[in-house]
Amino acid sequence: MEAAKAAFTKHGPDASLEEIARNAEVGIGTLYRNFPTREALLEAVYRREVERLCEAAERLLKTHPPIGALRDWFLLFAEYMTTKKVVLPALAAGNSTVYASSSALIGDALSALLKAGIAAGEIRAEVQTDDLIQVLAGIAYNVTTPGAKGSAARFIDIVIAGLRKA
Repeated sequence: MEAAKAAFTKHGPDASLEEIARNAEVGIGTLYRNFPTREALLEAVYRREVERLCEAAERLLKTHPPIGALRDWFLLFAEYMTTKKVVLPALAAGNSTVYASSSALIGDALSALLKAGIAAGEIRAEVQTDDLIQVLAGIAYNVTTPGAKGSAARFIDIVIAGLRKA
């Protein structure tokens, strides 16, 4: 999966499956046995990245104050978007189940981060999950522009400042 993610990120959705197998140190037959089509591999990479992102919310809440966990999660979301922008458009048209399930998982993770921040008194009580989904849209747009990493981090810091309870 790591080899596939790296190849798709570097070369796009048409990355060589033979190269992916070689970099993963498996035979091409093993790759095809587990992922019978390129789309199956792309979908698996995408689903794995969504799962990692969502699991990170819980992990961050255990190790950071809620507002810090939310900030770090937003930064991880920006990284996730680099994979999504390559992989998702390459999946079969109409594969709405992949997108719908990922949207629900991301929404749940975001909601958990928000609830923890409000409960801790770090985030303003009137903030709703839908507000933060709009922030995700801003991050998603931001990572598609030149100089995106620094710009996304600045944007996230501005948002976090605005979310803080006065």
